[in-house]
Amino acid sequence: MGFFERLNGTRRPARGVAPLNAAAVRDAILAVSGPEAAYRVRLAGPSEGADLIADWRIQHRSSGEDVDLRLSIRMRLDHHRREVRALQEQRSHTMGGLSASREYGRGSGFSVEWTYERGPDGRRRRVKSFDTRDMRNALREAVVGAGWTWRPRLVKL
Repeated sequence: MGFFERLNGTRRPARGVAPLNAAAVRDAILAVSGPEAAYRVRLAGPSEGADLIADWRIQHRSSGEDVDLRLSIRMRLDHHRREVRALQEQRSHTMGGLSASREYGRGSGFSVEWTYERGPDGRRRRVKSFDTRDMRNALREAVVGAGWTWRPRLVKL
């Protein structure tokens, strides 16, 4: 694998892993969103320009502001190349006091939120609230485990 492929997040299956057919790969991706997952993977509609879409909506309060974070990964299965092209988009809307802001990003960025709580011994400990890489990594592992290549995109699928 080339340097630029590794840099943009392309992952290939290990040698010797037999590639599954497209239906099995689709089923493996859909299985990522089980009852314990905070996100949902679904089949895309005809107007959405993808085969599968993974959505995660996170609402929380941070520093006195209400934050609404939406992460979506649109995926297209390329049967001939045995690869899944993925376009990640992240939107956030923050409101607090007299201010509001909106942000939009595309690519393999991520957001992590940590909170602190007191343990039984009275000491503070850091607890991860969420990490948006969790969804991307689970999807990527499902694809690579099925013998296909995971190829992130920035512009179009």
